[in-house]
Amino acid sequence: MIREHENVIRKALAILDAAVVCAAFFLAFFLRKNFQNFYQIDLIPNIRIVADLQALSLSDYLVVLFFVVPIWCASLYLSGIYSRWRTLPVSEIILMVIKAALMTAIVFGTAAFLFKLKFVSRAFFIIFLLISFAFIIAEKLIIFYVMRFARRQGHNIRRVLVVGSGPRAAQFIRNVQEHKEWGFKVVGAVDYEETHRGKEVDETGATVIGMLEDIPRILKGYAIDEVIFIVPRSKLNLIENSLYACEIYGIRPTLAVDLFELRMAKAHQTELAGIPFITFETTVAQEWQRFVKRAFDIIVSGVGIILLSPLFLLVAVLIKLTSPGPVFFIQKRIGLNGRRFILYKFRSMYKGAHRRQSEVAHMNIMKGPVFKVKDDPRITPLGRFLRKFSIDELPQLFNVFVGHMSLVGPRALPAYEVSKLEPWQRRRLSMRPGITCLWQVSGRSKLSFEQWMKLDLEYIDRWSLWLDFKILLKTIPVVIFGIGAY
Repeated sequence: MIREHENVIRKALAILDAAVVCAAFFLAFFLRKNFQNFYQIDLIPNIRIVADLQALSLSDYLVVLFFVVPIWCASLYLSGIYSRWRTLPVSEIILMVIKAALMTAIVFGTAAFLFKLKFVSRAFFIIFLLISFAFIIAEKLIIFYVMRFARRQGHNIRRVLVVGSGPRAAQFIRNVQEHKEWGFKVVGAVDYEETHRGKEVDETGATVIGMLEDIPRILKGYAIDEVIFIVPRSKLNLIENSLYACEIYGIRPTLAVDLFELRMAKAHQTELAGIPFITFETTVAQEWQRFVKRAFDIIVSGVGIILLSPLFLLVAVLIKLTSPGPVFFIQKRIGLNGRRFILYKFRSMYKGAHRRQSEVAHMNIMKGPVFKVKDDPRITPLGRFLRKFSIDELPQLFNVFVGHMSLVGPRALPAYEVSKLEPWQRRRLSMRPGITCLWQVSGRSKLSFEQWMKLDLEYIDRWSLWLDFKILLKTIPVVIFGIGAY
């Protein structure tokens, strides 16, 4: 359940450590090479340093880089800094980095002696070791405090529904409550006996909010990321329909299987607090792929916001000059697994257009809960141009940057439209909504609502980083030529 996520984080931390060590290496080389220039300031009078007058060669020292980066990373790994990265106190982090630095010095010193790396300056290695130690300490402390702050703010939290109210379920809830660093929040519990409704699960603070038959209603009414089944073996025959409901809604169910082994397709065995689980994935994405996708979203949206800021300013001025009202259209939308967020777009309609929707209801071209009008009289002349070339959607880059949306994903719908979706259509909420997706590059408003929903589910079932890349490439001509945009 969380082990896969932790493995991805560990790998990312190791890569970050390697990058930090590389930065420290080049800085140390620069300082050593220019040491004579710095010393001319004569901070220590009457002291003369015997300096190597030969120019240092970076190409020679790159051999050292290939030695020292793996040694540093291996030393950090052996110190145990990656094994409990969520729960380490600051003092232990510093102690582990000190241990890793000492191991690096000993191992590299031995390697330099055995391989006769006489060209390596001792001054360089001391400078490098001190800088890399300082950089890694700074990196770890920044990560530590940023993560602690994020947890306090309620970010990166997985909201779970526990099915079961027995001793094992109660112990699991206590474990989650005692380990805030796991990033779980128990929304409530579900039981199979009506007499337990509304009662607290063994003084854990978690309340039984429904029965097994209420799970579809709970998944529809609450923002749930995962449903964890911790039920007695004798009751396993009662949860089949509940597992099916999770599959329909695109919510990941996890089953505690400390009583027997199960083997199923698309099932992943994990462990938490000593309890073995089987997780059934409704999407094909692995943790490392999700990590890469999110990193790509942050980089591209951040760069896009910076580069397009002059265009943002120009559009904002034009909107204010051409029609009264605010610059941005702000609306609550439904995101990942039912989360609500504020979506930003440039305003393309006249002020108060939402109050005139009944006037154009007969012009709706979409069957289903979505409202689409081809020649909507409520749209301003400038707004028609903005919509034609999707310029009105550019502020959604801010939604992508903060994590409400992704560059590629099912389109975010308003709450009143989501409430009208059929159960099989709600599985589209199991992925973060995006600015573009298969629907946008396959005809957009020219397609029926049912075709739209099927394309969203096809995207979820076929998802890969390569598919995202292809959709982004196909989006470019669609935007340039305004295909299917109303």
